[in-house]
Amino acid sequence: MANTGPAELLATWEAGLAHQGPGRALLLHRAARPEAGTDELLSMPVGEREADLYALRRALFGARMQVRVECGACGEDMEFELDAGDLGARPRRGDGPLRVEEGEWTVEFRLPTVADIEAVTAGSGPAGLDAAASSAEAGDAGDAGDDSPAALARRLLLARCTVSATRAGRPVPAGQLRGLRLPEAVQRRLAEAAEQADPAAKVTLKIACPECGEATSAELDIASYLWTELDSWARDLLLDVHLLATAYGWSEPEILALSPLRRRYYLELCADV
Repeated sequence: MANTGPAELLATWEAGLAHQGPGRALLLHRAARPEAGTDELLSMPVGEREADLYALRRALFGARMQVRVECGACGEDMEFELDAGDLGARPRRGDGPLRVEEGEWTVEFRLPTVADIEAVTAGSGPAGLDAAASSAEAGDAGDAGDDSPAALARRLLLARCTVSATRAGRPVPAGQLRGLRLPEAVQRRLAEAAEQADPAAKVTLKIACPECGEATSAELDIASYLWTELDSWARDLLLDVHLLATAYGWSEPEILALSPLRRRYYLELCADV
């Protein structure tokens, strides 16, 4: 059961002011699943968290989402509506790791968790990427591939999630999995399999510009979107509390205990005085 009471949501918002993206996403997820501990939340597949955040968004602000995207070709601002009910599919639950076969490779892997993403993000600074590059060179199992920061971060994530790998019928020793450099074709197959099993982990919108007709792709980050809405809601609510406390002398808990309709009615009475 989500914590959607105004006092609890204000506490979530207040705590989030001291954090950035990952910390705020965790706070929002905790609001969506108050019965779950931090370790449990971090160990969930990314799509599971996203599905919870879409459900929380529907509970707080309804299903209709207003989205604005800038056209990548002409710069035109495009505004449109999405239905949150159509997003946030739950990950496919299986009895074991996913399996991909491509060429001489057979790879078993698990879906990335929230903790995996945070660890890779933290390890994607200069020191983390240097370590990843050195580890990949030491692994000597695959092609040279791309050494860009994005590619190295992708390999860090694949290494964390790879359960086992076999090349030409010979198992790759467990000690070499972290340094494994898989061919690009295998990496693509792994990404496709993960996307099919966990579609909500990355929601990409493709919008045709009404002005120039070109299509623009944009990723929908539900944690950032929901935080922006929560921030606006919290500031508006605190202004309501200030006005009603000034007019009637009520405490914050007393004002928050009012329904939104009654609170709005009292505000209208204040404006008429």
